[in-house]
Amino acid sequence: MAFALITGASGGIGLSMARELASRKYDLLLVARSESKLNEIKAELEATYKVIVHVLSCDLSQPGAAADILQWASPYGIHVLINNAGYGIWGNVEVNHSSELQNMIQLNQVALVELSKAFIPVLKKQQGKTYIMNVGSTAAYQAVPALAVYAASKAFVVSFTRALRWELKDSNISVSCFSPGATSTGFMDRAKMNDSLKEKAEKFTMTAEEVARIGIKGMLAGKSEIIPGFVNWISAKMVCVVPKSFTESIAYKLYKTK
Repeated sequence: MAFALITGASGGIGLSMARELASRKYDLLLVARSESKLNEIKAELEATYKVIVHVLSCDLSQPGAAADILQWASPYGIHVLINNAGYGIWGNVEVNHSSELQNMIQLNQVALVELSKAFIPVLKKQQGKTYIMNVGSTAAYQAVPALAVYAASKAFVVSFTRALRWELKDSNISVSCFSPGATSTGFMDRAKMNDSLKEKAEKFTMTAEEVARIGIKGMLAGKSEIIPGFVNWISAKMVCVVPKSFTESIAYKLYKTK
């Protein structure tokens, strides 16, 4: 059996990726904080796609979570690891609570690295091609005032994932970085963005289902970086050819808190 492990799988892109992989007949290991949501998803996916689904309620922002997940997942033949769990905090650094920023860094960066490292030996033992996909963001490609720490954490994800791909290029593990732009998920609500920002983002928002489909297709094709949507791709690549101050000023005007 080929299992795919997905973190942050109780909603948004994570849930849509679970559905996409289930439609491709992957069995699933789903990790998120909400046990009740996970159990509902388990019932849905097993009934709809006739696949095996196991779930684990776990807070990845807590130290040691990666070891707990590895122990839980060890009986299964894992071929895919998707590090999707993550979130952002909107607001200037000086007013953000230090504990919230630390929690976000722990989830977006530390847990992702720990899970990637923990599952490399597991993926290497499998027959045939296996996959790691780390979820970044188009925010990773530029500094973003009012999302400063979030954008920096996702820049870390892009850099780490590119390097890991090279380190594992002679193995059976394909490593991809998936960087969506604005997507119809609960991200903005959790980041506590105001209604004005939400209205601006709606012009460029993609559905979670569309984003997940592109991400899974790109991962299975062995792509190194996957940026869904033409506008998102252009915005990410534009920073390579225009002054950073120009893109940062645009981000400042878009995301400023006042």
